[in-house]
Amino acid sequence: MSELSYTYDGTKISERGKDRMRFELGDVMTDDGARNSYLSDEEIEAMIEVNKPSWLRAKLALVESVLRRFSYEVDTQSGPLRLSLSQRYAAWKAMYDKLKNEAEVASSLPNYSAIGKNRPPYFYEGMHDNHGLIGGKRHVPPSR
Repeated sequence: MSELSYTYDGTKISERGKDRMRFELGDVMTDDGARNSYLSDEEIEAMIEVNKPSWLRAKLALVESVLRRFSYEVDTQSGPLRLSLSQRYAAWKAMYDKLKNEAEVASSLPNYSAIGKNRPPYFYEGMHDNHGLIGGKRHVPPSR
């Protein structure tokens, strides 16, 4: 099995790729590899490819993956040291819920990129005119 890579280049966040995804998720500390980073480059690139063209769906899948990793961690205390690992889960859960709502809203909206490719627009000028009833010229909707 090949070694997983953990890299981040802040100069590339304007491009839709792993660096931008790391930036949006806040997973930019990649110096110690898997010790500091939640996601490997390969995981990020795979989710972007699998969920193409939906950037939001790829981001949601990655957040869900991290959330599953944190779901079994519990708060613990040893003497004066107290670790509240559930706070990490709560922060990522809030991000997941927000992204899930955005994805549901986005999926319920019409796909405007399909309009005009295979069919005429739904709305057209004069579609509510009743010229045929009052003796005027009848308006015909645009053809395909």
